[in-house]
Amino acid sequence: MTVRRPVAAPDFVGYPEVRRGIRALLDGRDGLDLRPVPACPEWTVTDLLAHLTGIAERVLVRHGGTPPAAPAPRDVPGLLDRWDTVGEELDRLLAEAGGTSGEIMVMDAYTHELDLRAALGVAPPDEHLAWAPSFEVLVRGFSGSVAGRGLPPLRVRTTEGSEWTAGHGRPAASLTAPAHDLYRALAGRRSAAQLAVLDWSEAPEPWLPAFTWGPFVPPSYPGV
Repeated sequence: MTVRRPVAAPDFVGYPEVRRGIRALLDGRDGLDLRPVPACPEWTVTDLLAHLTGIAERVLVRHGGTPPAAPAPRDVPGLLDRWDTVGEELDRLLAEAGGTSGEIMVMDAYTHELDLRAALGVAPPDEHLAWAPSFEVLVRGFSGSVAGRGLPPLRVRTTEGSEWTAGHGRPAASLTAPAHDLYRALAGRRSAAQLAVLDWSEAPEPWLPAFTWGPFVPPSYPGV
């Protein structure tokens, strides 16, 4: 159950902002094709962009669109252009669908924008239209993990004032962290040691397993 949260922009607004943000990060930078992305240790920048483009094409087909027939390129400029081509049609279809029809895709894309920023030493944005809907997806998944493991409910708070309850019922403890750190924790980008040193009202060990959920697994090394 959500207690207090920021107002989420529609997915068809947040998604193009992610594409613009990633293009701004990568345009004009040389030598990025094989640049590692530490938050996704098996991927280079081109691997990450190929993932984002592939996800967009699959969602486009699911909404009745048609992706380009030509094989996807394998370089940063080509992948950015391909993603924009697919994304422009997808934006329109998401706007027509309304609601939260693309919420998981938006969360995935925004999370990877943060991965790229970390890889390039660029600070996270102060504000982003994809932040609130992406946070909602992460909290919902984490809440299901807490409940599914039979753990006591946990109050999850940002130091900026947003607040949720993960699990069902009255919270037995609270976790408080800056918004960026909490987001990265919920998205599998913080190790168990990093999670444990966040601001917990009780010993964190009972809840640490719940940070493994869906595609997310806390890394064995310090996350970024």
